[in-house]
Amino acid sequence: QLMESGGDWVQPGGSLRLSCVGTGLSVGDDIMTWHHQAPEKAREWVATLWPGGATIYSPSVQGRFTVSRDEAKNTVYLQLDNLKPEDTGVYYCQDHDTSTWGQGTQVTVSS
Repeated sequence: QLMESGGDWVQPGGSLRLSCVGTGLSVGDDIMTWHHQAPEKAREWVATLWPGGATIYSPSVQGRFTVSRDEAKNTVYLQLDNLKPEDTGVYYCQDHDTSTWGQGTQVTVSS
């Protein structure tokens, strides 16, 4: 299973770091993805981290979000910088290889 944490309320321009801890799977061996679901909208892909370290991002977050991994902690991170109100919503991590989803963590960006 996966468990996200780190969501919070933050003002526009602020930063947060989301964590996704894996249990019973290896985040270092699998393709890991992050997704965002804004209020009353469909869940959308945000970023992918491959086992070799390659990354790719949605154009809406490119240059502002960074995905990384700590294999010793079996944890994937999503660093969110220069946050905008449209970044508000629930963020989910997914182990693509096992189709495992976390329960999500809420991020609210407002002044």
